[in-house]
Amino acid sequence: MDPVIAEQLGRSHPLAAHLDDFLTDLANAGRSTHTRRAYRGDLIAFAAHHGDDLAELTATPIRAFLAGLAELSPASRKRKRAAVASFTKWAVRHDLLQANPMDRIDTVKAPKNLPRPASAADVARVLAVICSRRPRKEAPLDRLRDRVLFETAYVCGARAAEVCGLHVEDLDLRLDDEHVRICGKGGSVRTVLLDDRGYVALLKLYLARAGYTAGPLFRASINGRGGSLSYDAAHHRWQGYCAQAGVEIDIHQLRHAHATELINAGVSIEAVRRRLGHASTETTQLYALLDDKVADAEIRAARRRRERTAR
Repeated sequence: MDPVIAEQLGRSHPLAAHLDDFLTDLANAGRSTHTRRAYRGDLIAFAAHHGDDLAELTATPIRAFLAGLAELSPASRKRKRAAVASFTKWAVRHDLLQANPMDRIDTVKAPKNLPRPASAADVARVLAVICSRRPRKEAPLDRLRDRVLFETAYVCGARAAEVCGLHVEDLDLRLDDEHVRICGKGGSVRTVLLDDRGYVALLKLYLARAGYTAGPLFRASINGRGGSLSYDAAHHRWQGYCAQAGVEIDIHQLRHAHATELINAGVSIEAVRRRLGHASTETTQLYALLDDKVADAEIRAARRRRERTAR
């Protein structure tokens, strides 16, 4: 059984074994580690609220659970509802429930918030705290690893979890055709061109220093013998570097920053969509809306300056 489920719910909980089977099926279906971790947390919270057998699950306890989340943002409530809905749909498919109680629960509408990209100057400040793009020979390998990891997320517009899961075999560093294969959400795979020469040089230096020819690209142990660095570990290290740099940047804002820079440079929405691995252009379009808002703000500021001068 999943150790987190066993620890937080207990093996004897009526839903514990079912949640474990559900998460196992998600893994077999190719759902990402990040998705499974989020579902596990949301479903453990639901199971703590509903302690009866799965066959007795109705809409009433689900409504009570969701009602207790009123203080959360619509996006968070929507995600938790989606986790329960996915679990009950799975239970019906496996004849553990006769009918899906979620059919009687209204959906949660969450407004689409515009992304919050980090500024290029702030990103550069944090990366410089980790180590230089031309690091000294005595620079620790874990520092060099972190610099390459976070810069990969930035220059590729990739999710941090995607970067943590990269393997050396995903890289193709042949001259003038440097690219990386990234496994994204839902088992999708996309190829991203590595068109920043300085970054490619740093990546090659890291591979040479680490001596990696196969296996995980970013490894958990300093001696390079561990498995892939986890998302949680990467997130913790990023927060530490941000604190040292005196800036506040969420790790996901690296992806937003890259996308916004592409839009500002005139790259088409479709090209940005493919690079970021968005399933729909509607998601990518948010960066164009953000660009429009920035332009509107600049126009208003220019108008105010002209008005002050006219006085």
